[in-house]
Amino acid sequence: QVQLVESGGGLVQAGGSLRLSCAASGGTFSNYAMGWFRQAPGKEREFVATISRTGGTTYYADNVKGRFTVSRDNAKNTVYLQLNSLRPEDTAVYYCAARTALSSKTAEDYRYWGQGTQVSVSS
Repeated sequence: QVQLVESGGGLVQAGGSLRLSCAASGGTFSNYAMGWFRQAPGKEREFVATISRTGGTTYYADNVKGRFTVSRDNAKNTVYLQLNSLRPEDTAVYYCAARTALSSKTAEDYRYWGQGTQVSVSS
């Protein structure tokens, strides 16, 4: 069983940047495809990005494409999400998730979840 811990969230002005990290432990990290999701107050959890086990394949939600970048370092058991050109509508709790299969954009496909990190973007 893998444990996930996110970090790097915070308060930033619109147009700013943040780098989120998700550190994994308790499993063989390279066996897991990783996903990032977010949930804003009063809204459902939504897909942000996903990366394959080797890092060779990535997918993004349309509303973050070109602004966010997902990457991973299997030697450090860590997946990253670089957030650039942030907008107030990006404000949410960001979660990383893991599954032992191909990448997926569907939250229900992921078995393991972190506790989330808050990202707040002021206008």
